[in-house]
Amino acid sequence: MIRRISPFAFPVAFAAFALGALVGGTDAGWSAAIAIVVVYANFVAHGSSLALAATISPAVLYAVGLGGFLVRLGVIVLVIALLQRTEWFSILAFIAALIPATIALLVVEMKLLSGRMQADLWADPNSRRGVTR
Repeated sequence: MIRRISPFAFPVAFAAFALGALVGGTDAGWSAAIAIVVVYANFVAHGSSLALAATISPAVLYAVGLGGFLVRLGVIVLVIALLQRTEWFSILAFIAALIPATIALLVVEMKLLSGRMQADLWADPNSRRGVTR
């Protein structure tokens, strides 16, 4: 899923910057773009950690799925706390970009995981049989 989402990260961050800069100036633009980077980094960390945990055991997968959420949420709070110490950071632009981007990413994830594509995502690329098309 990371490979399917990654091509959209830069254009969405650029659009968030442009919209934020248009509405609230360049500081708001940078804050909105950073929010998109945070959402994307959170998604990559989530996918990568689950993929690694799945190779170990179901118990580790469960622990990473549950505990990883709390860790990633803590990192987001830490990023906000650190950025608020700067003079240029706009919390309003950051949150205004973070929430819709997170919801949109969740919708795209649900769409990717529904139906036939789910079998494609779970197919072992090293397997000789693979998924027939």
